[in-house]
Amino acid sequence: MSNRELLDNVATEVVVCPKCRLWKTRTKAVPGVGNPESRLVLIGEAPGRSEDIVGEPFVGAAGKFLDALLFEIGFSRAEVFITNIVKCRPPENRDPQPDEIETCTPYLNRQIGIIQPAAIVTLGKHSTAYVFNKAKIPFHSITQAHGKMYEADILGMKIMVFPTFHPAAALYNARYESQIREDFQAIRKELLKRNLVKP
Repeated sequence: MSNRELLDNVATEVVVCPKCRLWKTRTKAVPGVGNPESRLVLIGEAPGRSEDIVGEPFVGAAGKFLDALLFEIGFSRAEVFITNIVKCRPPENRDPQPDEIETCTPYLNRQIGIIQPAAIVTLGKHSTAYVFNKAKIPFHSITQAHGKMYEADILGMKIMVFPTFHPAAALYNARYESQIREDFQAIRKELLKRNLVKP
């Protein structure tokens, strides 16, 4: 089977998943979108209100900012794969609970295993904590971790991990906007070194 077919199989399971309490309040589950052969995967936290309505990740104001960040480093949304650690919106946009993350992330692990990306960008503290835990990298805070590149072993694959703040943070604080832009430029430099993005 092709990567697209395998990812579609995961998505088919996600949209009807009843494994945690979030299915009771969701409008649409949000499996993830993008290029099934992408060398770059972006992982956010959980769908928000707009995502819950549309069924795609990062379609609201934070999504527009993420699209701009990708454009600045030479990617379109269609060229990467974008998903979240939790596939359904937590009520009132609260943080995902540990048991919800534990229940939902096998879907994410399967997506990573299918795509086998060269690099993962974690957007925010929850996705960074999850990926760092998988890679057995100590995680203290997103403030300490962001802007650096980590060589990680995830699910038996060597993958570069780039943590940064969640794009939504930039909507409330201009300081985060400049830091995220700087982080994405650092990501571009590392990807250029490995011929993973066009000069």
